[in-house]
Amino acid sequence: MDAPAQSSVKARIAADPVVTEIVRNGFVAITEEMKINLMRTAYNMIIYEALDFTVGVFDAKGNTVSIGLGLPMFIRGMSETVKAKLKHFGAENMEPGDILLTNDAYTTGSHLNHMTFTVPIFHEAELIGFSCCMAHWPDVGGTLQEGTTDIYSEGLQMPIVKIYRRGEPNEELISIIKTNVRLPDRAMGDFRAQVAAVKTGERRFLDMVRKYGRDEVLGGIEAIMDQSEALARARVREMPDGVYEAESFMDDDGVNVGQRVPMRVKVIVSGDRMTVDLSEVSAQVQGFYNSGITAGRSCCQVAFKCLTSPMELPINDGAFRALDIVLPPGRVISATKPAAMRMWMTYPMTVIDTIFKALAPALPDQVIAGHHADLVLGRVHGRRPKDNGFYIYPGGLIGGGWGARHDHDGMNATIAMNDGDTHNGPSEQVEAKYPLLVERYCLRPDSGGAGKYRGGLGTEQVVQSLAPIGFSSQMDRVKCKPWGLFGGMSGFGNAVALHRFGKTDETHFPNGKALNQRLLAGDAYILRSGGGGGYGSPLERDLAALERDVRAGYVTQKSAEENYGAVFKGDTLTIDVAASTARRDEMRAKGLPYDNPIAETLIPFAAPPPPESNPEHEKLTPDERVAFAMQCRCCT
Repeated sequence: MDAPAQSSVKARIAADPVVTEIVRNGFVAITEEMKINLMRTAYNMIIYEALDFTVGVFDAKGNTVSIGLGLPMFIRGMSETVKAKLKHFGAENMEPGDILLTNDAYTTGSHLNHMTFTVPIFHEAELIGFSCCMAHWPDVGGTLQEGTTDIYSEGLQMPIVKIYRRGEPNEELISIIKTNVRLPDRAMGDFRAQVAAVKTGERRFLDMVRKYGRDEVLGGIEAIMDQSEALARARVREMPDGVYEAESFMDDDGVNVGQRVPMRVKVIVSGDRMTVDLSEVSAQVQGFYNSGITAGRSCCQVAFKCLTSPMELPINDGAFRALDIVLPPGRVISATKPAAMRMWMTYPMTVIDTIFKALAPALPDQVIAGHHADLVLGRVHGRRPKDNGFYIYPGGLIGGGWGARHDHDGMNATIAMNDGDTHNGPSEQVEAKYPLLVERYCLRPDSGGAGKYRGGLGTEQVVQSLAPIGFSSQMDRVKCKPWGLFGGMSGFGNAVALHRFGKTDETHFPNGKALNQRLLAGDAYILRSGGGGGYGSPLERDLAALERDVRAGYVTQKSAEENYGAVFKGDTLTIDVAASTARRDEMRAKGLPYDNPIAETLIPFAAPPPPESNPEHEKLTPDERVAFAMQCRCCT
């Protein structure tokens, strides 16, 4: 049983309500300034454009005071990492000017790419808090072959260290980092940006203490946490008591292809407490989709926050005192060493989805149908023709469909649940920095599950390689499609394909794992994100709304007829209301429409990569090759 600490019964510092509100908004402002400074000084696009990072301020025990809007899945990992550093060194062995660093996957709960910097904050020689920043580095060494099966092949493992001591950089440790990454200049740029972010948090925390007083600020923190706790408990008391269960599955672990990975959850609501039991989630897998126990706890906290106080700021540990978590070690979301962790973020999204699914009967007005639950990444590496410079591009992040809710359609083209504020890489930036051409980036018609309220639409991105590249995609939820609720239909699953130069057909991958593919100039990779599930029977959808969907291209005429019971007037896109009402009655009597929530793909496995040279390429100029390749793809 993992139960967050209960409210302390000891006498506390009396909190002035006016100062408490100033402190509340002050800490939100601190984390926002940390975030802005990191974005403006980082070297890699995944930080300054995609915003793959989170910043936070913590109390002297490592409890979360405020985290910046970034990746919700870091909500527990950052706090636990701060606490691990505190335990490792002890408060008595920390000094002003120290900066602590680790990327230990089993502490952060994520992969080795997440470098986590922490500054202990001292006021008059007393430790009063911490400032922390966890951000994604595109490269931390390790193999470029994507099918990892243990942590050792995934890159540099940095234990908990003092990367700065009393304000002085530890050059020996920094040299180890530089030696183990492929692009040390860019890595050190992000290193300095993260240091600037955590120092900003330290400076602003101390500014607040100097302005309002130590006791007043610390008392305000305690009051804020108590208020968050009281709000969460009140919301849980409004939920019907009971035991709620649901299950889903992941397609496979990338190594044991076709072997499903079960996700079973149990939620217990009793009075003002909620327990999320993840004991029946799959054991850790051989492939690269495991995450550490802090990620598993984050799944529960993200779901709980959404259900109890989604708009309340700052996000702090008081909000989770009414939540108990049951999560034994050795599960895919509580993996132990040496489990591979490279795609740590994929399974937790479906765990959150499944928690909502379990609670749907109890809270039909508060949960959404299933969403696409994947980052839909395409990892690219190669050399730029103009200077032979090596690059790594974590492409994709194209967004997908979110599930519909009781009174509204799902969101289109929105990033997956665990990445919150993460953005896609703008096409203009991609084309300016890498030998890639974004041919198409659009919504996928019909990808949102049909329903009284339609699931959000997924997207399709077609990217042409202008020079030889290595490409891998490791997506999931191809077969376990985003489910609908209360008669809503499933959305499309995720998909990846390749289109070879001059060919008529795409090469598909039945489980979404296109590992270690070689693309030549003129070839393209195609990422397709899933849609969201629908909510309520599609035969109850407002016909005027359906007609707008068809005219906008969100829903095809065929789908409108087969799934929504629409009848169109002649060759127009105008719906005949009387005829549609009659057809809907007929479909209800026959138990239609029929939903298949599992995609049993029959697509064959991909053929081996082509030879390193293609004489057809050599007959064309680069501009002719680009035009010809795009024309072929338009025709298909």
